[in-house]
Amino acid sequence: MLKQILTFTLVLLSASSALAQMNVSQRVGQIYDDQLEELFLWFHQNPELSFMEHGTAARLAGELESLGYDVHTGVGGTGLVAMLANGEGPTVMLRADMDGLPVQEKSGLPYASKAKQVDWDGNEVYVMHACGHDVHITSLVGTARLMAENRDQWQGTLMLIGQPAEERVGGAAAMKRDNVWARFGQPDYALAFHVTSTVPTGRVVADLAPYSGADTVDIIIKGVGAHGASPHAGIDPVLLGSQIVVGLQSVVSRTLPPRRPGVITVGSFHAGTKHNIISDGAKLQLTVRSESREDRQLLLDGIRRIAVNTGRAAGLAEEMLPEVVVYEDEGVPPTLNDPALLTQLRGSWSSQLGEAIFHDKPRLGMGAEDFPYFTVDPYIPSVYFAVGGTPQDDFDRAAQGGEPVASHHSPLFKIAPEPAVELGVEASVTALLELLKP
Repeated sequence: MLKQILTFTLVLLSASSALAQMNVSQRVGQIYDDQLEELFLWFHQNPELSFMEHGTAARLAGELESLGYDVHTGVGGTGLVAMLANGEGPTVMLRADMDGLPVQEKSGLPYASKAKQVDWDGNEVYVMHACGHDVHITSLVGTARLMAENRDQWQGTLMLIGQPAEERVGGAAAMKRDNVWARFGQPDYALAFHVTSTVPTGRVVADLAPYSGADTVDIIIKGVGAHGASPHAGIDPVLLGSQIVVGLQSVVSRTLPPRRPGVITVGSFHAGTKHNIISDGAKLQLTVRSESREDRQLLLDGIRRIAVNTGRAAGLAEEMLPEVVVYEDEGVPPTLNDPALLTQLRGSWSSQLGEAIFHDKPRLGMGAEDFPYFTVDPYIPSVYFAVGGTPQDDFDRAAQGGEPVASHHSPLFKIAPEPAVELGVEASVTALLELLKP
């Protein structure tokens, strides 16, 4: 008899859970039509650069305040923290980044951004949400609304963070320096998500290592200037820099074990002023990607080894050898999900959204995120997931020779907002209800 009662109870709980999720899906659609569509369009057409998100933060703060959240602005510059306490229980943080990019939008969308802003160097530039942050903050408001409407289904404290300057990998660190945990409480769990144009709409990506670590590196090369017609009279930094660029291509393949990925990309090479002048200096700018602290050190050591010894081979004196500068304040560690928490949330997403929701394919690139600044020191169990942003039809057309799907940071970047925002809300609410069970 006891076994029958337990079985019947489990059936009722399963049915109740499915009904709750069905209602969540219906409610998200209603909220999108009622509020989120207009909000997305406003965010998309009014993007702002990193640490300049004053209007974005003000609009986001107003939306959250209207839902009953206790909102604190100016955290780490333009960041904000919104709190909703709902009895005893854990504190769960959900973060959304707010900043746009200095890119002129050429997507052809009727609501394309025409915004301009004066950048950090005093130049007026076009600004675009070319990385989907408009989806993130719109979904944050939708999630906030559903959680506020359904307080009978959860217990604890919800902490929503609007983070500035993810694109300059400085916003999370700035909020930490502003004592965000001491002021508002350290969360027990942390969540964030990203919309991606490389995954079909209606799909969720949730794996152990969503993003790589990244470092910003300069190589400063000194040479000996001379006339272009008399190269023997100088030491050419352009030639030296070219040899360093080529030499760097061997660092990953001959330093890291074959099954451990890494990237060294030279994104900028500056030298000289005129055709017939051998310059006395050059500068290389690099981005370096790794998956662990150990691999990061191997790559940085390899860069120094190539740069310095190429200078020696060119006959430079020790005091003139190339200098490798690693910008520690611009680097980020890898984004690594907590294994137990990931397993728990994948189970919840599978139960509520269906097993077919997952897009489990190998990660091809080595993009980076500053979200780990919130979670590494001190360690906070966290999960960073992604939702698809491009309709499957677009991928099918591209495969048949049609318009390719634009990457993030491209002037052509575009997201299908309704399915992306709605799945962002559904996945976030599902995760929060799992972690904030009464």
